[in-house]
Amino acid sequence: MKATFNITYYSKKEGGHITRKGMTNEMTREGVNKKTKEPYFVYYDLDKLGYRTATKEWRIKEVA
Repeated sequence: MKATFNITYYSKKEGGHITRKGMTNEMTREGVNKKTKEPYFVYYDLDKLGYRTATKEWRIKEVA
């Protein structure tokens, strides 16, 4: 089942916290990086139309 949400996390590229509209699908996954031991979350970014990865910490708020 696809769900839409807002996700907030620190972006190295942007140099600060960002909030994006995201969606889960068959490519969405969550895990721990074997090398760095840091958690990650891969989601589809509806604002930038591509897959993104949040690492370390993130907050998700479901959108109705």
